[in-house]
Amino acid sequence: MTASPATCVLEGRVLPAWVDYNDHLNVAFYVLAFDQATDALLARCGVDDAYRSERQHSLFVLEMPVNYLAELARDAPFAIHSRILAADAKRVHIFHEMFHTDSGVLAATNEVMTMHVDMRSKRSAAFPDEVAARIEQQRLHDADLPRPPQAGNRIGLPSKTRS
Repeated sequence: MTASPATCVLEGRVLPAWVDYNDHLNVAFYVLAFDQATDALLARCGVDDAYRSERQHSLFVLEMPVNYLAELARDAPFAIHSRILAADAKRVHIFHEMFHTDSGVLAATNEVMTMHVDMRSKRSAAFPDEVAARIEQQRLHDADLPRPPQAGNRIGLPSKTRS
């Protein structure tokens, strides 16, 4: 596979400390990289450090499945391409694809559902109009991209019938 036409929001390399006993990127660090990509995408929509500090609002992750599709070894370069699949007054549904930069191989995907939260009350809150408009602009930018096959997947074992 080749890199996605979605917006590249993060590039990096697999650090030595991120490699596990199987000699590849550890699951925790996939999640770390995807979390950083979520922050980068949301910052493009106006939800950055200044927004959180001034408005006392932030986003909490409600759910985030990860699909591990190919190994990334120590020092492998990667890029995360991100898109907004959907949004409403309080939530943003994000999808990330992590590619090995040199080969273009899709290494992992991550789907994230976030909730906008008033940090003073710790309750959900609607996005301000200007942030909602930026989120919608990003969603529209991504709307013509094909839906990723991993989006909306459920986990489980297939049921077997007894003979």
